[in-house]
Amino acid sequence: MTPAIAQLNKLSLPFQLHQYQHDANCKSFGLEAVEKLNVAEECVFKTLVVDVDNSYLAVAIIPVALSLSLKKVAKALSAKKVKMADANKVQSSTGYVLGGVSPIGQKKTLKTLLDSSAKTLKTFYISGGKRGLEIELSPEHLALSLQADYAEITNKS
Repeated sequence: MTPAIAQLNKLSLPFQLHQYQHDANCKSFGLEAVEKLNVAEECVFKTLVVDVDNSYLAVAIIPVALSLSLKKVAKALSAKKVKMADANKVQSSTGYVLGGVSPIGQKKTLKTLLDSSAKTLKTFYISGGKRGLEIELSPEHLALSLQADYAEITNKS
């Protein structure tokens, strides 16, 4: 059991687990989940950790097929500069390895932004805390449990 699953159980939130065999050679963990779970790519979201003004870390949750707009994240957080967080900082802050970072059950609670495209979905998939494990739940439940803010934070392709 991962910290993400333990946290959801503790909060008594409804969710479903989906497991698949992770391919160590895979370059895109999110797109691997789309393919192996046979779900629409707009329903699978990735968890990205950003460094805000070199003073704190924050989480951005976006669809796997889209890219994060650092400018939009900075605006949403009223920050001057946002960059992708260093992998070691991500692991020490969240307790998860890259490719398996879940927004739930992190060691430290981080400010969280959820891409506003999630509002249109009944359920979506996020990392369950390790590669090859996805959690399906409603975006509203995730937003409430993390006190996340919805924001337009992707570069629309």
